[in-house]
Amino acid sequence: MDARLVYFASPTAGKALKYFMAAGREIKDSPLPAATQELVALRVSQINGCAACLDMHTKEAAAAGETAVRLHLVPVWREATVFTGAERAALELAEQGTRVADAAGGVDDEVWARAAEHYDEEQLTALVMLISFMNAVNRLNVITRQPAGDYRVGQFH
Repeated sequence: MDARLVYFASPTAGKALKYFMAAGREIKDSPLPAATQELVALRVSQINGCAACLDMHTKEAAAAGETAVRLHLVPVWREATVFTGAERAALELAEQGTRVADAAGGVDDEVWARAAEHYDEEQLTALVMLISFMNAVNRLNVITRQPAGDYRVGQFH
């Protein structure tokens, strides 16, 4: 499959993406645990059907030492015993923050409270920024049908 647009060939996209990618780097450098970041990126991308992001974040997580079992169980995290309480809270927040149209009210107070039990304010801020960032990136990639499979670990760092 060929992408509908090649972002890096567009002057407009190139200018905007420079800042967009800088925002992504800031989130990656935040105090939110790296494993949590990759799990959340995967879950948001699964919900949104973003093949390019699934390709990238699966490979990045594996390269960082994430196990195949945990990667395979992200879609069914509620039933899986391999995630910590903090990771479960982050995944739940990610799901509600991604499915805002389906959630009829957005993120409920109980989900927010569970996340706040595990993460301090700076980590919560990074988590919210990551969820929002991934939703935006997913939409850019899905709209333009960015292909998956060729991502190389560290390609955008």
